[in-house]
Amino acid sequence: MAAGILRQLLRPPYRYVRYEMLPSIGHLMMSRRKPNRLVSRWPSGEMTLGPKVCVYVHWDGAGDVRDHVLHHVRSLAQTGLSIVFVTNSGFLRPTAMAALQEICAGVLIRSNVGYDFGAWREGFEILQLPRPNTEMVVMANDSVYGPIRPLHDLMGAIDFSQADIWGCTESWQTRYHLQSYLMAFSPRVVASDAWRNFWATVRPTWSKMWLVRLYEIGLTQTMLKAGFTCRAIWPYQSLVNDLDPELLMDHTEAGPNLADPTIRARQYHTRHIRNVAVLRVPLNPTSDLWRQLMQTSFPFIKRELLRDNPTHVPDVAEWRDVAIAQSATNLEAIERDLQRTLRDRTP
Repeated sequence: MAAGILRQLLRPPYRYVRYEMLPSIGHLMMSRRKPNRLVSRWPSGEMTLGPKVCVYVHWDGAGDVRDHVLHHVRSLAQTGLSIVFVTNSGFLRPTAMAALQEICAGVLIRSNVGYDFGAWREGFEILQLPRPNTEMVVMANDSVYGPIRPLHDLMGAIDFSQADIWGCTESWQTRYHLQSYLMAFSPRVVASDAWRNFWATVRPTWSKMWLVRLYEIGLTQTMLKAGFTCRAIWPYQSLVNDLDPELLMDHTEAGPNLADPTIRARQYHTRHIRNVAVLRVPLNPTSDLWRQLMQTSFPFIKRELLRDNPTHVPDVAEWRDVAIAQSATNLEAIERDLQRTLRDRTP
């Protein structure tokens, strides 16, 4: 009993040291490093860009570009975007570079300093956006699988007469922000002092906590304070409201379906969503609301959800069945990547 009491007393200081103090010290140390880490570029001269530009950020320890990433980049290019591929890998295999050169307007290779926001900062500096012909600037990265359906509807939903900045999904965790795996900005935003000043503050960090707080959340909050409007294509509240009413009902007699652990997991998670919504506790839409997203033609699924499931979403084992029911495509590339990355877990 005494040992248990001691653990309870030590837990708050331990959490503070691990999740607050050490990341803060690390962030301060890393912020002194130079943000520009370019190793090489292709082409060596001026990049020819169309009016709609996507800066796509990637990392792979082996310098490879896996099938699902190539599919993602190719799908973005098919919507009319000029893709500038920025890798934090430090190098690319010749076969990977050759494949990218068939799709992209440019490739930037940099060392892995600053995560995605460090790469986006350097990409924007090199490209000197907006250019006179720029109509849209898109930020994207390889943290999602997909698209599992064509992207034309997604890109067609972006209307700068309705909002200055668009994201696929929005989060209320910590503070309101558009999630950064895919965001689109109008030329008015990219030409603003608020945009330039924000990216000038982006410094290297090895703390993902600080990355999210300062940069992912900070980007949306900075733009809101500058007077720009933000909107999600899949709004948070509509996802929370899109629950199966049957799973919210209390059944006095459990039939054969409710005895199925898969059904029970689905019911448990559905009720959890409704309970936290009543308490106004925010969820992460790309993990906790994955089913609602997929059932409303969302074209992606978070890699972290299938690979690690860090928030222990109980019903994610059904992802493949839900995707097939929604006529999703390109699931084979996802399966191949999971074969390489999953540890002691089935897909």
